[in-house]
Amino acid sequence: MGVSRSTVIGRPREFDVDEALECAMRVFWERGYEGASLADLTGAMGITKTSMYAAFGNKEQLFRKALERYTEGPASYAARAMEEPTARQVAEALLRGSVRTTTLPGGPPGCLGVQGALASGEGGRPAHDMLVAWRNDATLRVEERFRRAVDEGDLPEDADPRRLARYIMTVAFGIAVQAANGLGRDELQDSADMALRNWLP
Repeated sequence: MGVSRSTVIGRPREFDVDEALECAMRVFWERGYEGASLADLTGAMGITKTSMYAAFGNKEQLFRKALERYTEGPASYAARAMEEPTARQVAEALLRGSVRTTTLPGGPPGCLGVQGALASGEGGRPAHDMLVAWRNDATLRVEERFRRAVDEGDLPEDADPRRLARYIMTVAFGIAVQAANGLGRDELQDSADMALRNWLP
């Protein structure tokens, strides 16, 4: 008399969406947007291309979801750092978090948000633009937190929140690049400590 219930609902997914997205995130993290082929992604996720498109959309949409997962997972230290009581503790938490996250045992070295689309051709432009916006937003959040620190008297009135935020995030992103180059956790932490010694008196 009508369409069967199974046809209306469709076949249930035979894979764990969260697990598949975690695998995709690691592939993008390790190989970058352009370096991650659809075969690499679906192979790591354990699904077909058809299932990938149905669950996540195209490669660009999958990358966006993977970046969101990275932000809420490995890079969540940045959001927690904003809750530290002083500007110096914010800076310290950001740099220490960058060192830890870019040198995770068994994980890809570096940062998905930095290496994900550094060498992008025209095909990788959407991912490149996405990551530029991601990094700029991170810096803006730090600037806003430092501006609050000035208002609260935690930082001197003549402190420049924008310059301070740019300084800390340049060091943090630089740590990610050096981690991808093979520098170890101890060496990177030494660089973070040196940057903190240059913090305001």
